[in-house]
Amino acid sequence: MHLRHMNVRYRQNPIVFDHLLAHPEVSEHLRLASNVGVMALHGGIEKETDGIAAEIASRTGASLYLVHQSERLRWHVPSIQYDPGASEQLASFLDHIDVAVSVHGFGRRHLKRTVLVGGASDGLADEMSQRLRDTTTLNVLTGDEIPPGLKGRHPANPVNLPRGGGVQLELSHSCRHAPHVRPLIDAIAGFVLDRQ
Repeated sequence: MHLRHMNVRYRQNPIVFDHLLAHPEVSEHLRLASNVGVMALHGGIEKETDGIAAEIASRTGASLYLVHQSERLRWHVPSIQYDPGASEQLASFLDHIDVAVSVHGFGRRHLKRTVLVGGASDGLADEMSQRLRDTTTLNVLTGDEIPPGLKGRHPANPVNLPRGGGVQLELSHSCRHAPHVRPLIDAIAGFVLDRQ
């Protein structure tokens, strides 16, 4: 195994992720394809994120990993608790890909039409943020501009585990809907295609 996750010491309790996956209203979806992977870990509770990730993967031939739960459940397990040791599908996904793009949703009243571009790979984040600035009218925040807790830099976050790193995208509500979602998907798809 080439994954960096084999050496990560988890500070959180991975049993929470086990319980989430065991719930009858939660499903995992895995499709292995190209060396770039797109994921949405909070599908169903971070509205539209799983649909956006699935469309990007479909358009680009990227690998795809989704966790979807019913709106009724609304159990938000932090990304750093998504232990690949608790999910064969997540472990297979991370082992297969070189670079990850993780799609999330967030809500802050003062950050409308905003994409937060994070993850531990500064180079990938810079590339993605430049593409978004060049091709959309969205506000794009990176680095220290991102509010605490939304940067996606923790080494246990699945987006940071592939050998080539990854980019975490936190999308405000308006980014996930017309008229902004089409240009957003186009920009992310372009990034994915360039990395394959």
